[in-house]
Amino acid sequence: MTVFFIFLLLYLGVQFFIVYLISKKIKNEKDYLLGGQQVPTFLLMFSLFATWFGAETCIGTSGEVYEKGISGGRADPFGYTLCLLFLGFFVAKKIWNANYTTLGDFFKNRFDEKTEKLASILLLLSSVVWGAAQFRALSQVISSNTQLPLNLTFGITFVFVVSYSTLGGLLGDIYNDFIQGIILILGLSVLIFTILYAEGSDVLFNQTTERLSFITGDETIWQRIDRWAAPVLGSLIAQESVSRLLAARSPQVAQRSAYYSSLLYIFVGAIPVLLGLLGPAVLPGVADKEQFLTLLSQKYLSLPLQYLVVGALVAAILSTVDSILISGGGILSHNLIIPLIKVPTEKTKLRFNRLGVFTMSFIALTIAWFSEGIYQLVESASYLGTAGLLVVTLFGLWTSFGKAKAALATFLVGLLFHPIADRGLELESPFLLTLCLCVLTYTALGWFEQQELTTQENSF
Repeated sequence: MTVFFIFLLLYLGVQFFIVYLISKKIKNEKDYLLGGQQVPTFLLMFSLFATWFGAETCIGTSGEVYEKGISGGRADPFGYTLCLLFLGFFVAKKIWNANYTTLGDFFKNRFDEKTEKLASILLLLSSVVWGAAQFRALSQVISSNTQLPLNLTFGITFVFVVSYSTLGGLLGDIYNDFIQGIILILGLSVLIFTILYAEGSDVLFNQTTERLSFITGDETIWQRIDRWAAPVLGSLIAQESVSRLLAARSPQVAQRSAYYSSLLYIFVGAIPVLLGLLGPAVLPGVADKEQFLTLLSQKYLSLPLQYLVVGALVAAILSTVDSILISGGGILSHNLIIPLIKVPTEKTKLRFNRLGVFTMSFIALTIAWFSEGIYQLVESASYLGTAGLLVVTLFGLWTSFGKAKAALATFLVGLLFHPIADRGLELESPFLLTLCLCVLTYTALGWFEQQELTTQENSF
């Protein structure tokens, strides 16, 4: 416990020192939220990868593949890899060329202020619940490795995350994402190569056809499509990823970074998949699949290397939670609070941006504290209007079709119908149906808006 605690303090101390140095260079809101729009490809690539690669990728994917075979990794890493590719193709250049500060600015510019406010609230709801899941995961990892009470590790997590997230802004986050990404890759690589060296590569290739199939026998075709569509399309529009695209030096850098991050994601994400495939042969009979990765490292690694794997988990969580808080804090301050101030100075904007990050952190911690578990939080985050955000954003970026009424109605349909379809009606493909309904809503109201505009023009 003492050795791990010292290791953890040194690790966190280095990251805090980095953001402290970077904070000296932050002079205005654009520096804080977009890193001055000077971020190069290799840093942006690592940041996009690390932002998406959370603890659920390591713990959740390895456990799911252990239990179900490769179909347990459809969403993560395979679905999210496709999502990053689509991010580069459909969003990166379009959003960068518009020169926005946040995703909320796009909705204001393309539609109106009401659309901006509702979209900002939807983005915040999803982000703060997702951030709460990361807070809880980080607190549990620290608690299980130090034997400290969970309530105490909640407090430790909050103080550290708030301190270094509010201080360094997006650029501090991106530099730390690079370090966290390296530690993450190193920790997972040590584990997989140690097991393959000890057991031989034959154990990996002795897999049944069922365990190597992306299809499970008890699913309908609509369930299969839905379980691919939710991670690929449902995660495409998020302030965490868009803020990084906007921070790029050029639209070409933004697009390349998304493409390269998808390659990095599938390469590193394959390690938890391989560990899960190896699991039944090298560590049979694990009752709790979420403990699989920890038990595996305890069996094959020495204590210092076990700390490295735990460090990889901490890195995965930190790289996700700080991105969520900074991006969400930017939406809260830039799109909801600062517009209420008559003539804000750059110093005032910067102060409110930091206050926004603190507020997001406090709300996320409160939700994490009173929640029943990580899975419950992650599941809840997926319901909060992602289908509506996707449809409105893509129509808005790629066409001039549709105005504010179409956008607002689509947001509401996406927010309300998904939980009803999933939990209430228990339909086979709730996300896919919600997505189709959102497209119908937007196109129908968009057509009525167009007819209304044509009638007004003819009357003149």
